[in-house]
Amino acid sequence: MEPVVDELDIKILREFVEDSRVTYRRIAKKLGVAPGTILSRIRKMEEKGIIKKYTVSIDYQKLGYTVTSVTEITVSKGKLVEVEQKLAELPGVCAVYDVTGDVDAIVIGRFRSPSELSKFTKKVLSIPNVERANTHFVLTIVKEDFFNIAL
Repeated sequence: MEPVVDELDIKILREFVEDSRVTYRRIAKKLGVAPGTILSRIRKMEEKGIIKKYTVSIDYQKLGYTVTSVTEITVSKGKLVEVEQKLAELPGVCAVYDVTGDVDAIVIGRFRSPSELSKFTKKVLSIPNVERANTHFVLTIVKEDFFNIAL
C-alpha cells in the first residue's frame, strides 16, 4: 500500500503549520525543490483532503474569551449522534468528541464569562437525551496547540 504522504509532503505541512501564509516560493527555496513541485504536492494534499483549509492561530484570551471549559456528556437511549449534532451548534463550542469510557462525549468550549458558561451548561442539560453533564472549568492552560502535532 502506497503511503498517503512522503517526507517532502511532511516538510511542506510543517511549513504551513508554522505559517499558513508562507509562499510556495519560500517553501521551495527552504526545501531545495522547484516551486512547481510544491504547488503540485499541495494540490494533491488538498484533493486527498489532507489539507482541509488554511487558517490562523488565535489567542482567544486576548479576544476576551477568558473562560475555557471541558464538559463530559452522558447520553441516553442511543441518541448520541443527534445530541452531538446539537452540541456542535451551540455558541462557544470549539470541539465535540465522541469518546470511549464512562462518558459518551467531551465538549470543549470558550466563553467570555462564567455567566456565559452557566448559560451554556443549562442549555446542554436541556437537550433531549442528555442524561448528565459534568463541566470542568479550566484554571490554567498549560499547553494548547492543535496545529503542532508530531509531523
